[in-house]
Amino acid sequence: MLRASMIAGLALTASLAQAQPSPHPQADAQALDLAEKAIALRSVRGPGNQTPQVATLYRSALIAGGFPPADVTITPVDDTAYLIARWRGSEPRLKPLVISGHMDVVEARAADWQRDPFTPVIEHGYLFGRGASDMKLDGTIAIAALNELRREGYRPRRDIVLEFSGDEETTMKSSAIIADQLTGADLVLNIDGGNGTLDEVTGKPEYFTWQGAEKTYADFEMTVTNPGGHSSEPRKLNAINELAAALVRIGNYQFKPEANELTRASLAQAARYEDPTTGAAMRAFAADPTDPAAIAVLTANPATVGKIGTTCIATMISGGHAVNALPARATANINCRIFPGHKPAEIMAELARVAGDPAITFTDVTVGSVATDASPMRPDFVAAVQKGLAKVYPGVPVFPSMASGASDSMWFRAKGVPSYGASPLFNKDSDDFAHGRNERIPLFNITPAITYYLSVVTDLSK
Repeated sequence: MLRASMIAGLALTASLAQAQPSPHPQADAQALDLAEKAIALRSVRGPGNQTPQVATLYRSALIAGGFPPADVTITPVDDTAYLIARWRGSEPRLKPLVISGHMDVVEARAADWQRDPFTPVIEHGYLFGRGASDMKLDGTIAIAALNELRREGYRPRRDIVLEFSGDEETTMKSSAIIADQLTGADLVLNIDGGNGTLDEVTGKPEYFTWQGAEKTYADFEMTVTNPGGHSSEPRKLNAINELAAALVRIGNYQFKPEANELTRASLAQAARYEDPTTGAAMRAFAADPTDPAAIAVLTANPATVGKIGTTCIATMISGGHAVNALPARATANINCRIFPGHKPAEIMAELARVAGDPAITFTDVTVGSVATDASPMRPDFVAAVQKGLAKVYPGVPVFPSMASGASDSMWFRAKGVPSYGASPLFNKDSDDFAHGRNERIPLFNITPAITYYLSVVTDLSK
């Protein structure tokens, strides 16, 4: 494991880091030490789940940093657990600032990796291991930053609540429980969202995006049934044929393109990092969401179609019960990513209209998802993030984004609490292996990330 002097050396020699010694070597060393220990704990749902041990590790670090033991609680939930730590502010009447993360990771099989996924490895300036980027290093950096603030004598006016869920990657049961307990928060700083992008050639920070919205995840089951019968006596109505025809209609359907304040800003500013044709379409759509030429370009591109509206696709299909019988039943799953502002029932009804067959029934079979609107672009949050990034990466553009996947922000937004993904970790797109094999994160991130958190947390807890 690297000690503070080695981290300072990395900060001085890595081409991605700023050429100056770390101003907080103790915090840097603690962040990496905790991350290595956390990665070594297999916090995966199922038999042998070690998420509770990660919670114990984090609790011990927070208590050693000055949190009263009574203010750092671990609560078991099924085979996992969640942690809530409260740093009490000087003015209890103020709504708390919540810093949100998770301790669990997705499954990883050693046979698929070049290195054992649950043995932390440091090579060539990277930390390897399951959870390195999603999101054990980010979590331990936040812990180290709060401990550093305590060492520096900082006194927040409002409570600072640090919480880690234990099943964000699976059922999100603890995520929902935590949001229920913290509905009175002023805002949530979700450190499992947002990110910085490094230039693929130079390796220098290119831009940073924070997340202010997520598309709602939904699964709808389409079902066709009929009496069936012997295959030697075919009938015009065939459950498989009916379902197939409806699926073709749905596959050809385009939901109405949409934009909101956040996505307009995101498209307009992200356009500069795209090829000329895509970039021009993004700018045109941001200016006029009814522009047919811009819509044609963006809907034809898998990377951009989801940024301008709801998308639904068939992901699974099943039908029939025997090779020599007419199918009595056929089903398909339609997976949707719904643009903020729409309820799943509304989209399911639209799909039923597109299917155009009254014999087909639609059922919402979504698990672990709730519909949410975008969080407001709060000036205090935006200013705090821009200020924090400017301290470590002067001149790097900062702009909002909308996520296609779900995070714990979903549960807070459903309660009316603004939540923002704002992790300061930077990576190349080609090095993004979260949920994949050989997950990694550049170590140079530690020093600037702690400086960023010190700035942002201070500004938002005054």
